[in-house]
Amino acid sequence: MNEETPSLPVLVAGGGIGGLAAALALTRQGMKVTVLEQAAELGEIGAGIQLGPNAFAAFDALGVGPKARARAVYTDEMVMHDALDESLVGRIPVGEAFRQRFGNPYAVIHRADVHQSLLEGAQECGRIEVRTSTAVARVEQDDAGVTVIDAKGGRHRGAALIGADGVKSAVRAQYVNDPARVSGHVVYRAVVDRQDFPADLQWNAASIWVGPNCHLVHYPLRGGEQYNVVVTFHSRQAEQWSVTEGSREEVQSYFDGICPRARQLIDLPKSWKRWATADREPIGQWTFGRTTLLGDAAHPTLQYLAQGACMALEDAVTLGEALRVHGNAFEPAFAHYQRSRIARTARIVLSAREMGRIFHAKGVERLVRNDLWKGRSPERFYDALEWLYGWKVDNCLAP
Repeated sequence: MNEETPSLPVLVAGGGIGGLAAALALTRQGMKVTVLEQAAELGEIGAGIQLGPNAFAAFDALGVGPKARARAVYTDEMVMHDALDESLVGRIPVGEAFRQRFGNPYAVIHRADVHQSLLEGAQECGRIEVRTSTAVARVEQDDAGVTVIDAKGGRHRGAALIGADGVKSAVRAQYVNDPARVSGHVVYRAVVDRQDFPADLQWNAASIWVGPNCHLVHYPLRGGEQYNVVVTFHSRQAEQWSVTEGSREEVQSYFDGICPRARQLIDLPKSWKRWATADREPIGQWTFGRTTLLGDAAHPTLQYLAQGACMALEDAVTLGEALRVHGNAFEPAFAHYQRSRIARTARIVLSAREMGRIFHAKGVERLVRNDLWKGRSPERFYDALEWLYGWKVDNCLAP
């Protein structure tokens, strides 16, 4: 079924990972796209992220698989240690058997390298216009399209609107207007050069040290020339959802009792970024006529499953597939996209909360956690991860 491609561009609010992925998916259905980005230039803050096989399936569907693969670091395993006594809690090999099972690798990558891969894909297709310094203030809809009014009063007309404007989405605020759920968990992130990183922690692994009300993560980036360091703790104070400069003194005050090997991680970085994290309750509707939400705007999640960017990539591919199936008819396609994504993304949000509890277990709960995965074979881990990593473009649409 082939409806005519709209003469107006599709508007995408947000030029981050989700927005650029959405733009690529739309151009692959023959559409022109205008990306409205509130920052003065396109880019990504943040540090490293983890990419499951589902992310690589999405990259391939968006035509940027080789670009992303060339920039990723392929780890040998995911490994969890107890941060109090250094004991091994669990280990999941992610080598050849893992790739055979899921059809794609597990990798780590700098956020900026994901963004750059998508941006290059967008530039090469030539049908994407980017308007920076353009913050969405309000949305108007009629039967023929959508008008976005920006914060300076400018008007942007499009055939439809994808709200990919992140965790504090202005598009979501207009249509849903639900409160954020501030977690009280604070995340410090930094990138450390290899020569400054402890030799006894230079593992080719996505590694996590789990402790009472805290955890620490490290893994290599950019060919092993850098290491990503992420530490999380439960704040003593009431938090507001924000990103600020971190304080060395604050982060060092939270990790009493952590074993010296793991504690090295918080003494390393010269500067930190500090995230006070939040998510939102899953919602059953994020499509409103010719407007739909995508990525963190639709389902902001805590970081404990390392799936925020992966879900945005999946969203974009699923949106493109829904448009293809419905001949670029926006309203039925958006409804199908939403139906295909609600339960899966809600499971991510809710599972991430539960994983945070498991990571930060203390007392007897810590002992339970440390016994959970004892003696578990790689195959049993892979079975448990099938729902997450088994996503592919040919199974992404709900019936």
